[in-house]
Amino acid sequence: MLRNIKDIYGIKLAATDGDIGHVKDFYFDDQSWIIRYLIVDTGSWLQGRQVLLAPHAFDGFGPDGETLSVRLTKEQIENSPSIESHRPVTRQHEKDYYHYYSWPAYWDSTGLWGIGGLPTLSPSLVLDNDAKKEREAIDDVHLRSTRAVAGYAIEASDGLLGHVTGFLVDHKSWAIADLIVETGHWYAGKQILISTASILNICYEDSKVSVKLTRADIQSTLEDDVARPAFSER
Repeated sequence: MLRNIKDIYGIKLAATDGDIGHVKDFYFDDQSWIIRYLIVDTGSWLQGRQVLLAPHAFDGFGPDGETLSVRLTKEQIENSPSIESHRPVTRQHEKDYYHYYSWPAYWDSTGLWGIGGLPTLSPSLVLDNDAKKEREAIDDVHLRSTRAVAGYAIEASDGLLGHVTGFLVDHKSWAIADLIVETGHWYAGKQILISTASILNICYEDSKVSVKLTRADIQSTLEDDVARPAFSER
């Protein structure tokens, strides 16, 4: 099931022994389009300290969809290695964090979440030693805030299409499937979906997302349907 990530902001988080705060933001990998961390606003519990939780810790939404269960205790979360949400998350930070929780490291495999890890979308394969060393040599990983990217302009090959207003995420695998885009006056301000498979790159300096689409591709798309290149497989 896909959910607009905007609807998850503010949702309460429940550890196995009590509430721990609410969802403030998400970090996603801008190469694989996977949610890697949820940023928790712990409020008065940890004196305003923000912590990161990987989807490995999630145990699903409650019946009303307004609470996200976390399969950790409050003590485990409080004693976890600190990863500051306002600074780049380095691979060393992630190693310490994943080692603490004994979770499979997603960067050690070609799968989305590591060997035997959940959530997962596809079979994982072990990387050879050279590939592991190459990945571990990367200092800062490609993590970006969903709140920060909201508002970015969408640029097609023949002009601007509109701007990002949200993300549709699979709450089982935590993969981002589509960007929700509000089009400009050229298309009556309609809302469309653009698949992450159609994204070429994100320019953070210019606050812009480039896509391999044309305005004609968009005009052939029904409102709230996923825009694809005219000659792509559907």
